[in-house]
Amino acid sequence: MYSDQHTIAALSTPPGPGAIGVLRLSGPRALEIARSVFRPLGSRPLTDFAPRTLVYGDLLDSGGQAIDRCLCTFSRGPESYTGEDTAELQCHGSPIVLSLGLEALFALGARQAGPGEFTRRAFLNGKLDLAQAEAVGDLLEATGREGARHAAGQLSGALSQKIGRIYSALVDVMAHFHAVLDYPDEDIDPFRLEQLSRTLEEQMAGLDSLLATCRRGRQLTRGVNCVIVGRPNAGKSSLLNALAGYERAIVTDIPGTTRDTVEVQVELGGVPVRLIDTAGLRESDDPVEQLGVERSRRAMEEAELILVLWDGSSTVTEEDGALLQQALGLAPTILVNTKGDLPSAPIPFLNVTPMPPVVTISVKTGQGLSELEEAVTTLFPKPEDVPYGQLLTNQRQEEAARRAREALGRASEALKAGVTPDALLTDVEEAMAALGELTGQNIREDIVSRIFSKFCVGK
Repeated sequence: MYSDQHTIAALSTPPGPGAIGVLRLSGPRALEIARSVFRPLGSRPLTDFAPRTLVYGDLLDSGGQAIDRCLCTFSRGPESYTGEDTAELQCHGSPIVLSLGLEALFALGARQAGPGEFTRRAFLNGKLDLAQAEAVGDLLEATGREGARHAAGQLSGALSQKIGRIYSALVDVMAHFHAVLDYPDEDIDPFRLEQLSRTLEEQMAGLDSLLATCRRGRQLTRGVNCVIVGRPNAGKSSLLNALAGYERAIVTDIPGTTRDTVEVQVELGGVPVRLIDTAGLRESDDPVEQLGVERSRRAMEEAELILVLWDGSSTVTEEDGALLQQALGLAPTILVNTKGDLPSAPIPFLNVTPMPPVVTISVKTGQGLSELEEAVTTLFPKPEDVPYGQLLTNQRQEEAARRAREALGRASEALKAGVTPDALLTDVEEAMAALGELTGQNIREDIVSRIFSKFCVGK
């Protein structure tokens, strides 16, 4: 059990005015401190109530004066989120009340919690493995329904269980080998090469299926990087505002209004998307507009999805066709004809193969916006055979799984080449160590610190 003699405290809800603000405590003196700053209505002290019971009473400042009427609950370790004694004060969301409440907690010996320190203590105390702890961060930052569902599934242990099955199969291989080698006089079946080969192949297949989820997992947590491009006044900023649901970008009839990239996070057809509005692509003598155009081109090169906008009310130019062709060479692309509420100009024959999805929209009437969402969903479908929670979501997880797969691949190739089975143990052990990094069984302290430093304070 992880042991830290410091009791930590933090505001675990966003700063600023709100309906509710939560002050959280964890550590050996959490209940003692909570009992000192919280006075239940009636004669019973806080710790006379059953754990995880909401108790109504007064929050006291460092001078013992009541500053709020609130609710308090506590849990005793190890039956708590962090595995330690914990307490939460659910106050009104007044910044001054919460500030005075924190001041009282610190005056009684609690210290300010660092980013992610509550979840880090839960990990170190064995309440969560590392994959589950990272899921807490993913859940906090989820920008869409699918991302939240995946994070919840991973938090429940879905990914850890899948990794655990692969790890357990490799443990069986190691245990059998050592039993045969260490106890030659015992009646233990020797390891058959066919059985070993089949076991390695099955675990490699499991890792292959896991690695195949990386792209989708990153998209669910980070969002699909979607760039909106087109000539000036093609309707790029209007489309971004329509999809965002508010006036995020400035819209005028003056060409060149957008000088820099503008970003907003949205969800299209269940797919979290990071929309990037760009400067209109055209030749310009204005040095500021030139910088904007250059940034637009760089954004296209980094895109995972490109929306090429053509003004459907004006004649399509060779530049429009060249832009579409360029986009198709960089990322999945959707051709969007804008201003569908206006009389449309004829579209010339397009010598483009394969032709991307084409959608006609009008941001004024809402025409075509649902079709645009459907087109995005078609390009980024949810894997039907992968349950929620069984996707790799970040580079650290992908690298560890890939190292495990490569180690098993080496072991399998060596076995086929006639290497004696006992010589394969090093590769199998390496694969197990890499899998241990996914769940935190084998991981350096500096990596743990880096992971939890990305969390919010109070989480």
